[in-house]
Amino acid sequence: MLKIQLIATVAVALVLLATTGMHAGISAILGGSAVLIGASVASLIARRNAKNEDPTAILVNLLKAEAVKIIMIILLLIIVFKVYAQLVPFALIAGLAAAALFSGAALSKLKV
Repeated sequence: MLKIQLIATVAVALVLLATTGMHAGISAILGGSAVLIGASVASLIARRNAKNEDPTAILVNLLKAEAVKIIMIILLLIIVFKVYAQLVPFALIAGLAAAALFSGAALSKLKV
């Protein structure tokens, strides 16, 4: 799943790099990276209690993982906005959207 998100982010970044410039390509990579890092951290949290078979515990663990993912994405985007002076907001959103569209919920039925 992360592989497909990475490919989508890089594809958007390359298109923006070729059409708009270097800062747009970097902005797209940063936007997609926020989602990728958030998803990676969330997957670690979701796997913490993998052997637990109680449905309530599984759901609570999943909700914790999603909350951490959202918080991570928000924090990373705040850092990007503060640190990267040449940020191209449209490109950042495009990279973020590319990675988010290929999230676990969207690909849950595919064998990738």
